[in-house]
Amino acid sequence: MHRRGIDEQVYGGNVMEGNSPRLWPYTPSNSPVALPHGSVFFCSSEVIPLQSPSQSDEGVLAGQTLQSYCGDFSSESKTVEGLLAEHGGASMQERRPFLLLGELANPYRLQDIGVGPLPIYTVRLSGLCRTYADSLDNREITPGVHHITLARTHGWWEKTHLAMATIEQMKQMVVWLDQGRKGRWKPVKPAEGLLHFESGALLPPTTEDIVWDGHVESVQAEEPNFSGPQIDLKQVMVPVHAQYGCYDNRGRLARCAHIGQRDFHENMFRRGSSKKWADILDIC
Repeated sequence: MHRRGIDEQVYGGNVMEGNSPRLWPYTPSNSPVALPHGSVFFCSSEVIPLQSPSQSDEGVLAGQTLQSYCGDFSSESKTVEGLLAEHGGASMQERRPFLLLGELANPYRLQDIGVGPLPIYTVRLSGLCRTYADSLDNREITPGVHHITLARTHGWWEKTHLAMATIEQMKQMVVWLDQGRKGRWKPVKPAEGLLHFESGALLPPTTEDIVWDGHVESVQAEEPNFSGPQIDLKQVMVPVHAQYGCYDNRGRLARCAHIGQRDFHENMFRRGSSKKWADILDIC
């Protein structure tokens, strides 16, 4: 699928905020789309759109400053702190940042996992990309779903999702990814890249923007201006595929922004090898 078509599915007209998570569009063959195009509050009864607060003047957000900023996002009637209290969720002080790179940001899937009330924010990754893990999850479809992991790409940017989750919620999501085999997915803190809140539409670089020198890929395009404050990425947990890492397309990455799930499986998977996770991402 063409990149713009994928972006429109993920960030465009397929969103259903305000409805039950069970009505959110999801098919395994097109995982992880459709994803929220803006920040939302997830709970078992509905998906509530959120508006961002005014720009923070705290510099790089981490710890209490990040919790405070995230708690100030609001629906039409309540702040996130108020929504957490209304729906019986743990307070923001008990929550930590957790990147949702793929299906874990889909409300239908979160309802399946039973994760409970969860505020989800749209953010921008810089210097890191979402790419397919070299594995298959065949619990719902044959041959299976390729979940999404993280890898470096110099100069890259794209939009993804960040949750403020409790430790127990993080464990639930990693256990679900593990498919009952502990250790396949590993929660880590990246030691490279940047992370910012992102409130507007954001297209990633095109395939033509990527330069390949035979060893390393990099983006030769100017990144758009940031629309929100920076988050200390070294304090953010993200699950990465630790068993095989990501798919290796003859030295290059299969970026989710450029190729959809079905296209990846039918036209690329099994024709290359894998990149070990420790070779594609530095961690703290």
